[in-house]
Amino acid sequence: MNYYDLYADDAGDSHFRDVEVALEERNFAPPAKAIEISNTKAATGMLFLRLRAGWNEPIHPTPVAQTLICLRGRVRVTASDGDTRDIGPGDVWRMADTHGKGHHTEVIGDDDFECVIAQHG
Repeated sequence: MNYYDLYADDAGDSHFRDVEVALEERNFAPPAKAIEISNTKAATGMLFLRLRAGWNEPIHPTPVAQTLICLRGRVRVTASDGDTRDIGPGDVWRMADTHGKGHHTEVIGDDDFECVIAQHG
């Protein structure tokens, strides 16, 4: 299991890195059997978002650190260093580029993009 992590360096350039999620087998919901589970990540809010087909926004930093989980559709995200990721159903994207040059997002394909976002601050 992994997610795309978009962050800004000290110079304000945004970059992607692929992060492997560490899972550990433990009892989560006794009396159910132990399951593989990650550590908890704190969240301050959750929202649903839709970008209509054709959406193509200007480059910007994320307003707060947040994690997006794609439900439907696809977007292409370009970091300020030119690296891209196509985000589609089931993909997880952590946005931490809260300062600097930011990233560009555009909906690709004919379907609207729908997702759930957990905000971290």
